[in-house]
Amino acid sequence: MFVQYGLQSILRKTHLSLKSTYIIFTYNIQHNILRTFSSRLSKRTQSSSTPPSNINSNQSVSSDKNASTITTVSKDHSRKIKTTDFTENYTDNKLITPIRAMHEYLLNPSDLETLQQYKTRSPYTDVADSSRMLTVYRRGDVEKRAYEVWGSPENLCKEKAKRTKALQDEDEAKFVLKRFITEHQKRLSLLENASFDNRKSVKRNVLTTSSGKVVVAAVLINATNAVVKTIGWLFTGSASLFSEAVHSIADTCNQLILTFGLWKSIKKPNPAHPYGYSNMTYISSLISGVGIFCFGTGLAWYHGILVLLHPQEMESIFWGLTLLGGSLISEGATLYMAVNEIRAAAKESDMKFWEYVNQGYKPNVNVVLLEDLAAVLGVCVAGTAMGLSLYLHSPIPDAIGSLIIGCILGGVASFIIYSNTAALVGRSIHPNQIEAINNDLENDRMVRALYDIKATDMGSQSVMFKAEVDIDGREITRSYLERLDIELLLKEIQKIDTNESLEIFLLKHGEKVVDRVGAEIDRIERNLRKKHPYLRHVDLEVL
Repeated sequence: MFVQYGLQSILRKTHLSLKSTYIIFTYNIQHNILRTFSSRLSKRTQSSSTPPSNINSNQSVSSDKNASTITTVSKDHSRKIKTTDFTENYTDNKLITPIRAMHEYLLNPSDLETLQQYKTRSPYTDVADSSRMLTVYRRGDVEKRAYEVWGSPENLCKEKAKRTKALQDEDEAKFVLKRFITEHQKRLSLLENASFDNRKSVKRNVLTTSSGKVVVAAVLINATNAVVKTIGWLFTGSASLFSEAVHSIADTCNQLILTFGLWKSIKKPNPAHPYGYSNMTYISSLISGVGIFCFGTGLAWYHGILVLLHPQEMESIFWGLTLLGGSLISEGATLYMAVNEIRAAAKESDMKFWEYVNQGYKPNVNVVLLEDLAAVLGVCVAGTAMGLSLYLHSPIPDAIGSLIIGCILGGVASFIIYSNTAALVGRSIHPNQIEAINNDLENDRMVRALYDIKATDMGSQSVMFKAEVDIDGREITRSYLERLDIELLLKEIQKIDTNESLEIFLLKHGEKVVDRVGAEIDRIERNLRKKHPYLRHVDLEVL
């Protein structure tokens, strides 16, 4: 016990002795370092402030005093590290890209060539490749260079303001120019529609076209049916009658869209739309198909499923069936009009009825036909479903009828969307029509062959036809010579006695032969339009 206590006291004394020795040793080292640093600093101060040869000794003494003063301060440990004020603006380490340098300081690439470049990692790639490093400049160097180019910061600001004003003036000039162009186009359209035009002017509107009559009649009848079916649904609560009311409302809205598209499609071409607005019929029909699918099909399915989940007792079914009978007659009338219109158009195009419908050459009438066909089928389905519900005293058949009507609407909408999308992409006309046009062209004695034939349906019964034509040069020349006096031409040839006169003769008649080619092409195009009225644009290019 005593031995252990003695050892602990010896170790404690030894530890204190070593600690004191370490502190003294450390202090001596620090003191020597500070003294050495102070002496060197004093010598540097004396050397930097060495007076000329004629300086007096008092100044030397003063320097020695300063040195001793510095040494004393160092021994006092009063020197501190300079603190940084991070709230101050500091731009010495700021970098800028060449694009920003040219944009903000109005410099040219040549102005930046003499500045020192720095490489930094590009933010647009994660690859540490020197070839993909971003080149930048110090902002201070760029500012200095900009002030050298523009003279002063004030001149740079003035130039920026000047250029900003120039850009604003340019934007205003563009706006004024666009307004003048719009007004000029309006004047051109007025001139094209002026009554003093030598061409025969035919005033066209929606009601003067056969398709327009069918569409307008469908709008009126479907609007009436929508009101009648809605009243019937309110009295009976029938899901099938609700689906039919929704169907008629959707048909009315869609046919209003068709009317707008038809009105837009018969507008005359103008400089902004040189080929006219005939594609508006396809666009309006496409919108109509989407509306039928989303509005008609969706609501019919929704109400049918709702009745299946929450059955309700039906009332006044007899009056609902009576209203459906009246709707069947009116829907059948518009269906009959649409069938007659398409049958006549198909016969004129030498096509079968359903082939013509599938091709969609009259999209507005097709939509009316399919909508009325779906309406007639829907009325039959709704009447059958309501009759079964009355017989079975259950709303389930009526709800199933609503789902079937939704399926009918979905099928019709899908077909309308498909056919009009194909037409908008750019579809060729029927092969029989192309063959008839080609036969007429090849039967002309001026045409030797046809290549690269394209006949595209543009909607509204208008077609754009394009072909490469190999013209028979002999026939063109013969056509030109038939309009000349051969004896006078012979005398003109006999007068040729120099190369210059021969060149003049050939240039004169060569130019007229080329003019004859253009005249023959115009004649062929006129004959094609006369024989095939649906050809709106004919483009024959001479090989």
